[in-house]
Amino acid sequence: MSTETTSKANGQLNGFTNEAIGDDHLFTSLDTPMKANAFDMSNEEKKKRISILFSEIMDVMGLDLTDDSLQGTPDRVAKMYIEEIFSGLDPKNKPKMALFENKYQYNQMLVEKNITFYSNCEHHFVPIIGKAHIAYKSSGKVIGLSKLNRIVQYYAKRPQVQERLTNQIANELKTVLETEDVAVIIDAKHLCVSSRGVQDDTSTTVTTYYGGEFNNASKILELQNYLNN
Repeated sequence: MSTETTSKANGQLNGFTNEAIGDDHLFTSLDTPMKANAFDMSNEEKKKRISILFSEIMDVMGLDLTDDSLQGTPDRVAKMYIEEIFSGLDPKNKPKMALFENKYQYNQMLVEKNITFYSNCEHHFVPIIGKAHIAYKSSGKVIGLSKLNRIVQYYAKRPQVQERLTNQIANELKTVLETEDVAVIIDAKHLCVSSRGVQDDTSTTVTTYYGGEFNNASKILELQNYLNN
């Protein structure tokens, strides 16, 4: 969604309240919304602060933090947030990429399908679980197959919206591979839909990006055939 079409007034965005928007698939920019000073605090400081704040949340909910099962939960959540499920927020965790000459002279599409990822909806901080499928045509250079998976995981491990995730992966691939010939398809289940709200446990969401040679009907059909076999 273009930032030119968004405006905030009286706690509303485009005439909708934050509560109403929270159940829609809204995102306002390609970049993950981050503060300018997001990395002034060290990871250890962040974990300590999150642990304190999560303790307060648990206390407000009436949980007994002296219980043996619960007393370590704030620290565990803080560690999980910083080191695991939101580690993609830290650019230091971005995978290092190395290009290699396409010595095999393989000039057809390369498809890496069924890349499992776990992300979290930025509206409710509950999981998004899905599969990513990636395809590209070499511009004369290639990268290791595992790097395709690592790109997906890096951008997934942050509060996300599926449309943004799709475009972020595609843009990174175009930059790294030095080609516009990139396709990304994501099929995911959102627990903000299945475990709360409308509580629909059967639907999934599909988003796509087709760039360069992939942006035509014959290539899309060819790619779909690979994915369905």
